Amino acid sequence: MNVLITGGTGFVGKHLTKALHENGHHTYILTRSPENKQNSELATFIGYEHDPTTLPHINAVINLAGESLFGYWTKSKKQSILESRINITQSLVEMIKKMDNKPDVFISGSAVGYFGSSEDKIFTEATNEAGNDFLAEVALEWEAVANQAENQLGIRTVLLRFGVILGNEGAFPLMRLPVKLFAGGKIGTGEQWLSWIHIHDVVRLIQFCLNDPKIEGPVHATAPNPKRNKDFMRILASVMHRPYWLPVPSSMIHLLIGEMGQLVTKGQYVLPKKAQDHGFQFNYPHLKEAIGSIED
Repeated sequence: MNVLITGGTGFVGKHLTKALHENGHHTYILTRSPENKQNSELATFIGYEHDPTTLPHINAVINLAGESLFGYWTKSKKQSILESRINITQSLVEMIKKMDNKPDVFISGSAVGYFGSSEDKIFTEATNEAGNDFLAEVALEWEAVANQAENQLGIRTVLLRFGVILGNEGAFPLMRLPVKLFAGGKIGTGEQWLSWIHIHDVVRLIQFCLNDPKIEGPVHATAPNPKRNKDFMRILASVMHRPYWLPVPSSMIHLLIGEMGQLVTKGQYVLPKKAQDHGFQFNYPHLKEAIGSIED
């Protein structure tokens, strides 16, 4: 299988391309600076200006790129977060339009932030109503652009809504740091839900969506057992053999990192109903085992 990927050198992308290569698939990784990358037997780096008609038949396109959410959310930062996702996704759709032989599937990243935040609602893929905050706006527009692949080209399209991904990159090392420094405790009220997933299950779920022609539309990349922040941090402290005692007020979080603080002070209870209905089995359905498997 030939797979075209954006974000192939990022946290999820690196793990995914490794798994695809282990299964004998060839990846074509879109990057802004292909001249600085080294091709291999199963990996070819190409620029966004690459003529798609010169590529071999691309069986699948996976979109994982976008400006990092980390950083102080100034007006320009927020604009970059939104525009990077919209522009890259639109570029991919335009590339697909030019391909003589269209891919069988387009998998495009999104986020559980689509739903906004709630402490009492349960969100599945059947929930249609989006939230009304910044992250919900980003996810809503991002998915609308990705859906052009299905609406205009008839390509099976999967919108993969990621929760917090547990691994040695991304948000988890930052969440783990205060616990490591013996300053672990709940954040804010601690009642906010955290929908999480292990990086290995992310990679497995993406491949599952690649190979099951019946899966389309939104798919939640979250484990089936979300935790409230206070319970997440308590389990994390227990696994790391550290105390759980120092709560961090929401006001302090917002003072230090501004609006980005909503990533840890707010949340949503999201279930992966579609994946499970199609037979996907999580290797790490429970938080304690998931955290314990991640090497320090």
